[in-house]
Amino acid sequence: MARRKSNAPPKATRQPAKQKFSSAERSSLYASREAAKVLGTVLRGDAERRAVASIKSLVFSPSVRNKRGTFALVCETLKHLTVIKEVLEIANALNSKWKRQEPLVYIICYDILFGKEPPLIGDAEKFLMKRKDALVSSLATLLVRKKAETVDELLGVSQLNGPLKPRYVHVNTLKMDVDSAVQELGKLYKVQKDETVPDLLVMPPGSDLHAHHLVKNGRIFLQGKGSSMVAAALQPEADWEVIDACAAPGNKTINLAALMKGQGKIIACELNEERVKRLEQTIKLSGATNIEVFHGDFLGLDPEDPSFAKVRAILLDPSCSGSGTITDRLDHLLPSHSADNNKNYDSIRLHKLAVFQKKALAHALSFPQVERVVYSTCSIHQIENEDVVSSVLPLASSLGFELATPFPQWQRRGLPVLAGSEHLLRMDPEEDKEGFFIALFTKTKQTRELELV
Repeated sequence: MARRKSNAPPKATRQPAKQKFSSAERSSLYASREAAKVLGTVLRGDAERRAVASIKSLVFSPSVRNKRGTFALVCETLKHLTVIKEVLEIANALNSKWKRQEPLVYIICYDILFGKEPPLIGDAEKFLMKRKDALVSSLATLLVRKKAETVDELLGVSQLNGPLKPRYVHVNTLKMDVDSAVQELGKLYKVQKDETVPDLLVMPPGSDLHAHHLVKNGRIFLQGKGSSMVAAALQPEADWEVIDACAAPGNKTINLAALMKGQGKIIACELNEERVKRLEQTIKLSGATNIEVFHGDFLGLDPEDPSFAKVRAILLDPSCSGSGTITDRLDHLLPSHSADNNKNYDSIRLHKLAVFQKKALAHALSFPQVERVVYSTCSIHQIENEDVVSSVLPLASSLGFELATPFPQWQRRGLPVLAGSEHLLRMDPEEDKEGFFIALFTKTKQTRELELV
């Protein structure tokens, strides 16, 4: 018997209602992912003892939207990281999938245990919130095991308290003159011109300018005093060709461009691909048009290559321990600086850094037409500073270089462990609120005249 076809319309299949999230919930989800990305970068670099950008520079890159919230979340998660790891281990809360996303797990666990409970809009949030009771119970277990009454007691974190550091602002004179910057910033804070660096302004500690329109449009850059002194010590002339040997994130590079009034040519070298992107962002923001980015190793450049025949100056600020800016970089929050690890940079790592620094400085001095070389670090260690300079002095002398005195009015000089230490410049972490080192090599007038013959 044939079955009759019905003319009735087919029954509609009910679709589950699409869940709508508030703007605050979406913002929270995005912020946690931004924070996890930054945290992952920092932790990978720390685990490998590899130089990466500081927490601040990663957070305040143009790609991060909620800078203030992300910065606070990353710092607080790092501060509580040892506790979070132990809690997760006691709770046995992670399967293999989530162990592959540990930075995100750490961020969300911080919020669950110590911060604001995250909204249930992400898979990671849902997974961990189901285990909230186990996490809280494991934290209580940990407190008992460690015989601690509070989480603060459990952490035992040194806050590295000390005198507050002023906020320094470097004016990008390619876009704005110093007096105009003083007038504009003076609407918010007391502003003074720095006594040492002409285009540097000094503002009260805690001055928050990260969202200021002058920062966003590249008219000013937030840059420490030590870092700002490096390009000024090199003193390149406007029509020179200059190499910035280890250029990222690019603040010193644009300092050079401004000193050269946008003229001449700067070859900005950077080996790391991610840091090249950051360097290019900085250059674009500054408006500098005389900078050529070289994605490669400075040590791979051939000094005898005709394309470098006009290079007259080199700025070398290589990877270093960063020991002079630990508080500023927030490196004291990293696992490698925890109480269970060596409190100071281990001697093996310092030795490896010094080997590279010596090689890079010797290479910089070997470019035939170079007249000025600046070597700088944000380190307090002799092995990265005076010892590096001492090791290349015989080579420098044979090539016609001598140590010169950057910023003669500056009082703090090099450790008296080599002849000519009075020419070296040091900044003191206590007196100057950061540790920094600068050595300036200049080719003697006699050598320059012989090369012209």
